[in-house]
This record gives sequence, C-alpha cells and structure tokens, in this order.
Amino acid sequence: MGPRRRQLKHPAAEAAQFRVRAAIGFAVVMLALGGLGLWYFKLQVIDHADYATRSQANRIKPRPVVPGRGLIMDRKGRILADNVPAYRLDVVPEQAGDIPRLVASLSRIVTLTPDDIAHFDADRKATRGFRPVTLKLRISDEEAARFAVDRWRYPGVDLVPYLSRRYPYGALFAHVIGYVGRIDEADMAKLGATSTAFTHTGKSGIERYYEDALHGRVGYEQVETNVEGRALGTVGRVPAVPGTDLRLSIDLDLQQAAVDAFGDFDGSAVAVDPGTGEILAMVSLPSFDPNLFVNGISQANYKALTENPSRPLFNRNVFGGGPPGSTIKPFLALAALDSGLRRPSDKVFSTGEFHIPGQRRGYRDAHGGAGWTDLRKSIAESVNFYYFKLAYDMGIDRLDLWVRKYGFGEPTGLDLLGESGGIVPSPAWKAKHSKEPWYIGETVISGIGQGYWKVTLLQLARGVAALADNGERRRLHVVQQRRDGYNAPWTPLPQPAPVRISDSAANLQVVREGMMMTMQPGGTGAAIGRDSPYTIAGKTGTAQNTSRKGNISLNPHALPLALRHQAWFIAYAPVDHPRIAVAVMVEHGGFGASTAGPIARKIMDAWLLGKKPEPELNPDIVAAGGSSTPPAKTSASADTQPAPVATQGVR
Repeated sequence: MGPRRRQLKHPAAEAAQFRVRAAIGFAVVMLALGGLGLWYFKLQVIDHADYATRSQANRIKPRPVVPGRGLIMDRKGRILADNVPAYRLDVVPEQAGDIPRLVASLSRIVTLTPDDIAHFDADRKATRGFRPVTLKLRISDEEAARFAVDRWRYPGVDLVPYLSRRYPYGALFAHVIGYVGRIDEADMAKLGATSTAFTHTGKSGIERYYEDALHGRVGYEQVETNVEGRALGTVGRVPAVPGTDLRLSIDLDLQQAAVDAFGDFDGSAVAVDPGTGEILAMVSLPSFDPNLFVNGISQANYKALTENPSRPLFNRNVFGGGPPGSTIKPFLALAALDSGLRRPSDKVFSTGEFHIPGQRRGYRDAHGGAGWTDLRKSIAESVNFYYFKLAYDMGIDRLDLWVRKYGFGEPTGLDLLGESGGIVPSPAWKAKHSKEPWYIGETVISGIGQGYWKVTLLQLARGVAALADNGERRRLHVVQQRRDGYNAPWTPLPQPAPVRISDSAANLQVVREGMMMTMQPGGTGAAIGRDSPYTIAGKTGTAQNTSRKGNISLNPHALPLALRHQAWFIAYAPVDHPRIAVAVMVEHGGFGASTAGPIARKIMDAWLLGKKPEPELNPDIVAAGGSSTPPAKTSASADTQPAPVATQGVR
C-alpha cells in the first residue's frame, strides 16, 4: 500500500463553523434566559396577588371564635346555667391520614370510649374532609398536657379550648332550663353555615326555646403559624358577639322549697304571680341531672333514665295532663253564671246519687247526699251532684264553648317548646278518635272533671291566676328579662295584653267566695287552711285511676299505690291582694286535700312567709323501701258504654 494522504486543515471553514455553533448556542441560552425572565415576570408581577394570597394563607390561618353562651339566672340574679373552660380534641380528616391508626394511637394518650369513637365516625362521614371533627369533648388537663408533648406526631389533630355548659343546681331546674347537647345533622341543617363553628346547641327547655339568642354570633381571628402549624400569634380579629343573658322569673329558693315540699311523692307544681303571669316556680318530679347530656350521655346512664318507671325525663307540666277532677268545678260554676244557666242563689237537692231521666244507673257523690246546695256550697263542699246536673242541663256543646273561653283546650303560650293543649271533651273530638257515638253519660261525668278531659297543670295555674286577678287571663312565661351584652341594661320581654275570661265582676266574686269557703270549716280544704296567717282561696280535686264495678265502690285507700287516684289542688293567696297562685298534682296521691293541698300550702308559706317546708313523707313508699310500680290503665264508665279516662303522665 502506498503512503496515507495527509488531510489538510481549513482554518477559515472551521472558524465559520464555530461561529455558527456559537451563535446557535447563544440564541438557545438567550431564549432560555428570556423564558426564565418571562416566567419570573409572571410570578412576580402578573401572578403576584395570587401567590401572595397563597403565601399569606400558609402563614395566616383563619380560626372561628365561638362566643360564650348566654348566662341564665333566676329572678334575683343567681346563675343557673354558666360556662366553664374546657378542652376538646379536633381532627381534620384529610390532613390526619389513616384514621383508624390515628385513633388507636391517640387512645394511648387520651381516654376514648366506644361512644366517643362512634360519634366521631358518624360526624366524620357527614362532614367534608377539610373541616375539623371533634373526636373527644372535655378532655382532662392531664390528657391535654400529654397530647401537647406529642402534638407534632399528629398532623391534622388540634387541642381546642372552648367553654362548656354547666348547670350548678343540676336536677333542680332540669325541666325548666333543659340542657345543651352535641350538634347532630338535624341541628346542622337548622343552624346552616354557623353550625360548623358550634359544637353544642339547645336540646330542651329554655336552652332550646331561646337558642337563637343564647348562642350569640361567631367571630374570627387570623392566627400566624409556623411550618409545623403551631400558632405563633394573632394578627387580626373579628370579635364574636356573646349570647344573650336571660333572667328568669323563677325564684331559686321557692323552686327548692317546692321540691322539698313533695318529699317522697312524684308529681308537679306550678306557682304563678297572678298580676303578671310570671312563673315563680315550676317543678316536675322526679327529675334528672342535665349535666349528663352536655358532652354526650353514656349508654348506661341513658338506659338508667329511660328504664326508670317514674320517667324522670318526662316533663309533666309541659307534656303531661289528665282529668282534673273537682279542680274544674270553679270554672264550670263560672260558666253556669256567665251563660245565665244558673244564679248564685239557685239550689239543687243533692241526694248523693244523680240519675239521668229514664236510666237506672246512678252517678254517685263521693261525700254522699249534701241536701240543698247552692253554687258557693257546691264549690266549698265539692258536691258532685250539683255538677252532674249542671253538665246535664248545660249540654256538652255549651260546656265545651265556655271552658275554652277560660283557656282550656289550648296551650298557655309558655316559652317552652312542645306544650300540650290538652283536651276538652266534645262529640267532635270523640268522632275523630273513636267510632262510638257520644253518650249522655259522658256529658254527666265531664261535669266533675272525669272522662275525656285532659287538662295540664299549666292551664289550671293560669286559670286560677285569672280568677285571682279579677278575670285577667295572662300569658304564662318563664323568662322575665334579657341582656344583650355584659354592660347592657336588662330589658323586659314584651308580653301580650291579658284576655278577660268573664265580663261580670259579680260572677267572678261568687266563684271566689266559694273557693274561700273551701278553706274554711266545712270545706274540703279546711285542714289545709287551718292556722294560716293569710287568707286562702282554693279547690281540691281527685282524678280517678279506677272506677267502681257495678254498684260496688272501691276504697282508694285500700288500692295499691300505683292504682290510687291523682291528687290535685289549686289556690291563690292572700285573698285580698293575691301574690301567688299555685297548682299542684301528686301522682297516686289519693285525695287532693290530703296530699296535693299540704304541698301547695308549703309552697305558699315559703313565698309569703319565707318558711322552709318540711317534706311530705309517703308512708307507702317508705314502708316498701322504694317507689311504686307503674299503674294499670283502667277506664271509667258512663251510661252503658265505656268512657276511657285520660291519664296524667304517670310512673
């Protein structure tokens, strides 16, 4: 092979080629720098506001400020419901990761019951993942300290301070004030957007009726945080508006006196200021501790309450009611006078047994034959014969018309939800609830407060207060004043104008005189009024749980406690200047004069004289060592057909 030919370099071509490559590289670099510059321009100028907002959001987090719930006080300013500092554990599900694993880990630091976990799972499923859900309400200070040490291990979990509701007097006001409880789905739908900030809402009583005023208005604060989410400080705030404070018309001392007066008996009592319609005391016994419900009642405690035969959760004043017995007689007497059917001097001769013309069955008077009886005597001695004949002569339609004018058959308007309107017996009502026709015997027994009657103690309290106040029927109410802010003045809640129950002052006076005679020697309430330093007008009443069989009358004292009659009593005092009207019902108390009357007297003594009552002892309960068994429901008969007796909220 010949020698290799040596390749000659071309400096000019190489230089030109380098310049081209350099120019291309420079152009690429410039384009990249230009793109980068444009990108920085977009970030710094065009999108500045957006990214500044995002940066601020990472550093500053809005946090709702839940206002303090309004206080509830008695008429003298003593606190009945307040707020105490507490901690809860909140979880944001989308930040917390594996929820079951998280719960298992937290349970080693904080005590979590099956109820807590069940509530948390239910709330988590009903809430969007970015919203906090409460895992544990009311954790102890020791648990809060343990969690604070290991907080960094639990992203999305936060220890939140809040104010927890407290009821210092427990069961004493449970059926009046009610209680707050954890918000559920129905509450969230009602409260709307604000429900995400609140953990509790009113469930019953005053707490529920005045919920919109008590819970206040949510505020917000801007909290500066570090990269771990730990709060460093507050940089802005929209203050919360605290809830409205409420002052009740109820007096704490009188409320306690009313409970003490019942002793071992179950029942209810309402005391009213006749001149204003203000409730001075209102008790339903037995009661319960509302503090159990605030942060979620345990299944064991709830079962104990619901399975108690005395039904402590049942508000006998608001939801209850039953045949009023003879306490309805003053109002039927007023109806007889107002309708022109009777004059005060008109007399009937009581033989002790009333017969409907053409019928063999008689309607007996509990006290036997009373002889010639006028209206005043009929009230004082509670002569059934007078009212059997009155109801028969009046007819059920006219009776229905007049007693409705006196406020029966409708709610009193009390500021508590769910109040029963009761039942006034009438053919129209029976036609809606039975296929049986109306019998004339049912009209007759309606005259003594038996049969289809359902009267609430609130209606009787309002009625006797109207008699005391010269016929002015006022709206009953529990809340007297409100205060919108700690330094704001107390303002009274407006009330509707009273309604007159009778246009005749003379007729009202006759009925009142009959009630005064009731408390004098010869009257059914004479023992109750004995040695009283003030004059009392009242009426005893007994509503039967059982009726006689054929011609055999049952001795109520020989019956088992659970089958004994309901004892009623209504009164007002002092007669010349009424300051209190009282209605009392004792379940299975036997007779109104022997059980309900003495309790009412003690309540009036406590209010008018400042006396502390000695409790009424139920010898049957004391001997048995406990409460009675639930009563069997029986029916009274009228004519030849059964007429069921509506029962009070019995045990």
